[in-house]
Amino acid sequence: MPNEAANQEQTFLIELLRATYQNQEVYPLLQHNLSKLNDDLALMLRKWVSDRFAKEPANAINIARVIVKLSTIIQGFEQGNLASNLEIAIAGYETVLQVCTSEAFPKEWDVVQQALVTAYQQRQQILSRTIGELREQTIQTQTQINTLTEQLQEELQQAKLQVNDLKTTITQLKGEEVNSESRIEITSLIAELKELKQRQIRVEHFTNSTNFSSKTEQFNTAIFYDIENLTMGRNNPNLNFSLKQIQTNLENTTLVNKIAIQCAYADWSDSRLRLLKNEIQELGIEAIQVFDYSYKRNAADMQLAIDIMEFAQSRPALQVFVIVSGDGAFAALAKKLHEYGKTVIGCAYEGQINRIFKSVCDRFIPIPAPQAKIEDIPINEVSNESLLNDDILVATKKFLQKLKQNIEQLTQLQQDGIHISQIHKLLRENIPDFDEKRESHGEKLTNFLKKVIEETDICLSIDNNKLILKEILPTGSNGLSNKTLKSLAASNGNFKEIAVVGKP
Repeated sequence: MPNEAANQEQTFLIELLRATYQNQEVYPLLQHNLSKLNDDLALMLRKWVSDRFAKEPANAINIARVIVKLSTIIQGFEQGNLASNLEIAIAGYETVLQVCTSEAFPKEWDVVQQALVTAYQQRQQILSRTIGELREQTIQTQTQINTLTEQLQEELQQAKLQVNDLKTTITQLKGEEVNSESRIEITSLIAELKELKQRQIRVEHFTNSTNFSSKTEQFNTAIFYDIENLTMGRNNPNLNFSLKQIQTNLENTTLVNKIAIQCAYADWSDSRLRLLKNEIQELGIEAIQVFDYSYKRNAADMQLAIDIMEFAQSRPALQVFVIVSGDGAFAALAKKLHEYGKTVIGCAYEGQINRIFKSVCDRFIPIPAPQAKIEDIPINEVSNESLLNDDILVATKKFLQKLKQNIEQLTQLQQDGIHISQIHKLLRENIPDFDEKRESHGEKLTNFLKKVIEETDICLSIDNNKLILKEILPTGSNGLSNKTLKSLAASNGNFKEIAVVGKP
C-alpha cells in the first residue's frame, strides 16, 4: 500500500507539472487533491527536479522556469494545509537554485531569491502563530488542571471528614446492643467506608500526579556561553572567571527555575582552554566544538544563534534563554526571542557589554571585571628599590623555590618551563592578596619576577615567557669562580686569547 500511495503522489506531481507547462488551470487540480499536498510531495519534488537536472542539463533552465511557476502557484494557494503548501513551494525554489545561479542567470536568480524570502517569512509567521496557540492551550490546560486539583482537594477533605464520621458511628453501634437491624446498618456503613477510602486513594493519587507534572515543567532555562567573549579574545585569553559563580548568580534570580540545557561554544582544540575542562564537566555544560570558517568571522557566534533559535522552536518548555556574552550582534537575536514570547537574560562583564544588547535584555547579570592581562599588571612604583614590598618579594621567592618540591612542576621547570600565566595563577592561589600588594608599583609582572629570581637557580626565558631552571656552572678546574666564568662567557667567546692564571 505505501508503494501505491507513492505512485499516486508521483502521478499527481507529473499532472501538476504538465498543467503548469501547458498553462492550464492548476487550482482545480489542487482542490481535488488536498490530501496529497504534504511534506512527502515536497520531498518528491526535490528529488524529481534534481534527477531531471542531472539527466537533461541542456534543458535545465526551462525545467527551472516551470518549477518556479508551479511553486508560485502553490505558495499562493490558500486551501489545505498552508504550512505544507509553503514547504512544497520552498522545495521548488531551493532546488531551482542548483542551476539558476547569480552569475549565469542574474534576473531569474533575483526573482527566486525574493520569492524564497517571502516564503521564509510566511513560514515564520505560521510557526510563530502555531507556537502561540500551543502556548495558549498549555496555559488553559494548566488552569483547568489547577482548578480540578483544588476541587479534588476539597472533595478529599470532605471524604476524610465523612470517613471520620462513619468510624465514630460504627464504634457507637458496636458498643450498643447488636440486633439484626444494627448488623445490617453496620455492614452498610462499613461498605460505605471502604468506598470512601478507595475514593480518597484515587483523589490523592491524581493530586500527586498533577503536582509531579507541574514540577517537571520547572526546567525552563537554557544557558549559552560565548567562551571567546569571556576570555576576551584568543591572542592572550583571560581565564580568570568562574562559570560556577555565573551559574549560581543565575539560579538566584526569580526568572530561573531549573536549568535544562547548558552549552559552551569555543575552539576547544586550543590547549590553553584545558584549564576550564574540570569546571565544565562538574557543571554538566556541553562543550560545543566550533572552528572558524574564514578570517575574522566568528563561527561560534553563528552556531550559538542557530542553536538558540532551534531550541526556541522545538522546546516549548524553555522559556528563559541566557546569553553569556557582551557581543552586540546578539541584540537582534534577543528581539527575535521576544517575538516567540521568551525571556532573555544577558550576562557579561559590566564594562564590556554592548549597550543595545543590554537594553533589550529582560534582565542583565554582571560578571566581575576580569583581572588585567599578565603583561599589563602593574607593580608598585617606589623611589627606593629596597622598599619594594620586601614581604611579597620574599614570599614569592619562597613559593618559586617550593615549586621544585613537586615532581611534576620540577620536571616542567627542567624541560620546557612553566609559562608566566600559569605562574601568575599559582601565585594568586597561594599568596593572599598577591595582586593587591603590588597595585601601587609601576613595573610589569615580568620585571617583578626578574627581581624575585635574581641570584636563584631559576631564570626567565624571554622567547616564550616561561620560567625554567638554569644550569649552575661548577667551579672550573682552573679554580675560577662561577661569577668569573659567567663574565668570560659574556665576552666575545674568544677564550683562546684570554690568559688565565690560576692554581695548577
